[in-house]
Amino acid sequence: MEVWIGRDGERHGPYKEVDVRQWLRSGQVSPDDLGWYEGMADWAPLSTLFPEERSAEPPALSPAPPVPPYTNATASGISQGGAVGAVDDYAGFWKRVAAYILDALVLWIPNTVLSSMLGANKAAEAYLQAKLAAGDDPQLALQALDAYFHALWPALIAQTVISWLYFAWCESSAWQGTVGKLALGIRVTDIDGKRIGFGRATGRYFAKILSGFTLGFGFLMVAWTQRKQGLHDMLAQTLVLNGRAKDVAATNARRPDDQGNGSFNA
Repeated sequence: MEVWIGRDGERHGPYKEVDVRQWLRSGQVSPDDLGWYEGMADWAPLSTLFPEERSAEPPALSPAPPVPPYTNATASGISQGGAVGAVDDYAGFWKRVAAYILDALVLWIPNTVLSSMLGANKAAEAYLQAKLAAGDDPQLALQALDAYFHALWPALIAQTVISWLYFAWCESSAWQGTVGKLALGIRVTDIDGKRIGFGRATGRYFAKILSGFTLGFGFLMVAWTQRKQGLHDMLAQTLVLNGRAKDVAATNARRPDDQGNGSFNA
């Protein structure tokens, strides 16, 4: 079970039940702090939720117990920025690789059709014939290659535009992710866990060029960076988090909301 904790008009978490119980026993959280978990109708003091947990009596005139190790993420519900959840549940490297493979398959059909329409297949056939005719002549082979790329250029531009619109539109939409990311249950957010705009999604897409130019090192950074960010994520100031946007939104919608001034419905 995951528990949200309320203190001084702010919500923090969610935290594992075992951690909350430990904090109660050690005095890191007060029994008077509010708590909530999914299924509750309203907030209640932690002493009511976990009456069996008792912290040691503090000595007279002792300072207040320390603030627990709250994260910066708060449950802010649904806003114009989109669904917001915990911003420390980062999607792992292999999950992102699997999502990218699915997206490549999704884009393969339109890109293949578009390439055929713009003469990419004919350009490839012409290049093979010209290469065979060139034989061992490097000058003719170079001319054949130049002619091939010249004929292929319109198809490459069209494919780039299709891929850019696909990634930028999907990741800035209410889905907050492409078809591949939706299938793997992950989403793209800004550093605060909010939905990104089309401009930032565009910057993130083209920043992948730099991730690729570094011999793929920019993509591999996802495996060991603290927040599972690739180079393109760092440049665009984005995160890839676990959880579909609609699922996070549904969970937030079931939680008690603020009164409008940052206080709790307790």
